[in-house]
Amino acid sequence: MQYRTLGRTGMQVSTLALGAMNIGPIGGTTQAEADDLVGAALDAGVNLVDTADVYGNGLSEEMVGRALAGRRDDVVLATKAALPMGEDRNRRGGSRRWLVTALEDSLRRLGVDHVDLYQIHRWDPTTDDEETLAALTDLRQAGKIRYFGTSTYPAHRLVEAQWTAREHHLGRYVTEQPSYSILQRGIEAHVLPVTQRYGLGVLVWSPLASGWLSGAIRADREIATHRSTFMPQRFDPAVPANRARMDAVERLATVADEAGLTLIQLALGFVTAHPAVTGALIGPRTTEHLRAQLAAADTVLSPDVLDAIDAIVAPGVDLAPHEKNDTPPALLDPALRRR
Repeated sequence: MQYRTLGRTGMQVSTLALGAMNIGPIGGTTQAEADDLVGAALDAGVNLVDTADVYGNGLSEEMVGRALAGRRDDVVLATKAALPMGEDRNRRGGSRRWLVTALEDSLRRLGVDHVDLYQIHRWDPTTDDEETLAALTDLRQAGKIRYFGTSTYPAHRLVEAQWTAREHHLGRYVTEQPSYSILQRGIEAHVLPVTQRYGLGVLVWSPLASGWLSGAIRADREIATHRSTFMPQRFDPAVPANRARMDAVERLATVADEAGLTLIQLALGFVTAHPAVTGALIGPRTTEHLRAQLAAADTVLSPDVLDAIDAIVAPGVDLAPHEKNDTPPALLDPALRRR
């Protein structure tokens, strides 16, 4: 396992980190399976575990907390808040009122007195940056969080938050968690240059592109992955973006074969090769999946292999831009672009 400094925090974290979205109802894992997954990951040198309140409506945090019993001090523990937790309109977003409540709920579910990294799961356009940063700064001063960061923020919002922190003498975000894979490279154009400019640690999610780069999806096979059962539109071959992804996967598989790598090793080696990236969040459902992904822990891609990838998916290009989860609100809400 390789380790890198998380931004300017001084914390050393593994380049492969355990994402816990599949632990619980989303991945269908039991507590015993979660215990095995977490234990095997830690034994292999993984030292960062990332979850969120919204995963399984809190059940992921509960299961992660139980799985970490007795090993909490060995882990950089991260969670997230801001996405809706129920129908109540105030149980979401970046307000002080909600973040304080959400953190207390997360700490209770995890069975800990603090988390090392607390992240705003999505930018909340209804809440001022100063409001959110002031609440996070106070939570840090109270000892309930050590650092705070963002997830899936547009580049301009990262810049605005940095300037707000400086202007109002508040704590600043020290990490960003964006979606990034060979098939979704858009953040290379704007987000990653900004994270480098401000010294943010970067923990990328979906490095296997929702399973497209797992090796289980090939042109000559029926698509029958776990993710495809509840997100069929992302794998429908009638969708042009999916046809483009399938073509890219076939060409990437050839590159991997010629380099003596699995497609998973190629995919994870690619995202961790970018100088702005600290680590990649892997989200296995089973220990078999975990072992296949941990095999990429020491993968280093040669310049020739990286050039071959660029020839298949150009730098800065998203093959499925509609799946980015960071579309500006002004494009989604007609009221923001009409009188």
